Amino acid sequence: MASRSSSRHHDPSDRATRTRAEAKAITRRALLDAALARLGGDVSFTGLSLREVAKDAGVVPAAFYRHFPDMETLGLALVDESFITLRARMRDLRAAPQPTAHVVQASLETFLGFVQEHPDHFRFIAKERYGGSTAVRLAIRSEIRLFTSELAIDMARVPRLARLSNADLQLAAALVVQTVMGATEMVLDARSADTDELARIERETARQLRMILLGASVWQSDLAH
Repeated sequence: MASRSSSRHHDPSDRATRTRAEAKAITRRALLDAALARLGGDVSFTGLSLREVAKDAGVVPAAFYRHFPDMETLGLALVDESFITLRARMRDLRAAPQPTAHVVQASLETFLGFVQEHPDHFRFIAKERYGGSTAVRLAIRSEIRLFTSELAIDMARVPRLARLSNADLQLAAALVVQTVMGATEMVLDARSADTDELARIERETARQLRMILLGASVWQSDLAH
């Protein structure tokens, strides 16, 4: 009985299924990485060739379609990768109770640190935010709106901002997100070894964010319309 149970537990077909799934995941990752590498230069997403991506990933073009129905779907997968983990990390950070000034600094450090960990993803985002692929552009816009909405909810929990209307909280959150996105592009343009420049960008961005939040704290929603 034990022998038969062990045999079922180590079913060769299960191993074969896992192997196929692992191989598929590896190839999918290779396609995404190949696309990111190409997009890291001067190539726009609409100028990206399926054949070149497949070649760089080490597969024939026909194999591409086992993972993505078209290039647009690959682009949307890259957008998802760029934001999902970042949003989760930022939510975890903001969930911890701490003074607003500390939250601003810690959030900025976390965001820009994440950008430096994943520069290819955010070069892609910066480039395609106003790029030629409508689907990718709209997906990026949607992710930024979601990021903004989550931030507005968090801002409503800050006593000095809680009295603002929902519309004004969304406006303040949008200003914060736009400022950080601008800082992201400056970080990507800076040399990774230029620690002085990176520190300057972080300091200036932190000042801009504090100014936005200070203005929001004295903003009169009832008188603004």
